[in-house]
Amino acid sequence: MTVTRTLVIPASELRERFSRSGGPGGQGVNTADSRVELSFDVAASPSIPAHLKSRMLDRLQNRLVDGVLTIAASEHRAQLQNRAAARERLAAVLRAAAAPPPPVRRPTKPSRGAKERRIAEKKRRGDTKRGRGRSGSWD
Repeated sequence: MTVTRTLVIPASELRERFSRSGGPGGQGVNTADSRVELSFDVAASPSIPAHLKSRMLDRLQNRLVDGVLTIAASEHRAQLQNRAAARERLAAVLRAAAAPPPPVRRPTKPSRGAKERRIAEKKRRGDTKRGRGRSGSWD
C-alpha cells in the first residue's frame, strides 16, 4: 500500500478482520461478513523510517492502542469495497501523520504606516460618533 512517494507499507504488515455490519443489505446482512477492520502496527513496523515513526506516533497517540492503528469500514454492502475504503482511509491517516510540520512563523510588528492609518481611522470614527445626537436641548 503506497502512502507517500517514499513510504510504502507492505500488505504483510496489515491485518484484516471481517464481521457483520449493520445498514442496508436485507437478509444478506445476517450472513455476509462485509465489515472490515484494518489494523496496522505503527510502533513495530520496520518499513517506517525512524524519523517518521516518532512523528507519526506523536501525532497518532490518541488513535493508537498499544501502537496499533485500527480503521473500520462498513459503509458499502460489498466486502471488497469496504476493504478498499479501509485501505484508502488508512493511507490518508498515515499520510497526514507523516506530513512535515509547517514552517515556524516569525512574528512581525505592524509598520509605521499601518499604525498611522489605524489611529487616523480611530479619530475619524470618533468624530463621526461625536457628531451624533447633539442637535437639540432636552432640558
